[in-house]
Amino acid sequence: MGNLTFTMIKPDAVRANNHAKILQHLVDAGFRIVALRMWCMSRNDAKRFYAVHTGKPFFDGLIDFMTSGPIVAAVLEKEDAVAELRKTVGATNPEAADEGTVRKLYGSSVQQNAIHASDSDENARIEWSLHFSEADIML
Repeated sequence: MGNLTFTMIKPDAVRANNHAKILQHLVDAGFRIVALRMWCMSRNDAKRFYAVHTGKPFFDGLIDFMTSGPIVAAVLEKEDAVAELRKTVGATNPEAADEGTVRKLYGSSVQQNAIHASDSDENARIEWSLHFSEADIML
């Protein structure tokens, strides 16, 4: 149970101009933003980030989607950060997500569900290292 986790606001939410609302939702849920970056991932960046899904039927569509516009990457701090963030963002499918969660509020489908949340402390470190250097993280 670490105090840091990684999140990424996806192109659908940025395109809909919901990224500031989502960041505020996270802050209101008690997270502190310790690193923040808005940028467009290259295909290679996206393939590296989603390498675990290589070869799956949805992989190419996922890469196309994640490179279709800017994303907002963030490292967040809160006690038990991974579990707390996953509760705050809700189920992967926005239709199944609890009321008031980020995905229920801003997601439209399993793929276009507004936000990514790391699923473990180890994966959070791996994922944020693809977006930030250690010097970028303001503790």
